[in-house]
Amino acid sequence: MATPMKFETAVEKLESIVRKLENGDLTLEESLKAFEEGIGLARSCEKILKEAKGKVEQLIKKEGKWETQSFDI
Repeated sequence: MATPMKFETAVEKLESIVRKLENGDLTLEESLKAFEEGIGLARSCEKILKEAKGKVEQLIKKEGKWETQSFDI
C-alpha cells in the first residue's frame, strides 16, 4: 500500500504541472497526460482538506466563556 502524499507535496507537483501546461511546450499527448495527473492531484488535495476540516476545532463563545467544539463536516 502506497504512503499517502503530503498536501504540500501534492500542491507543489500540481503547481509544476500548471507551469508546464501554461508554457505550451508540451505535445498534445503530454498535455493530456499532465492534465490527468493534475486532476488526480487536485482531487487528492481536496480529500486532504476535507479530512483536515473534519479535525479542526472551532471556538464557540457560550455564556461568556470560550470553549472548543468539534467541527462537523
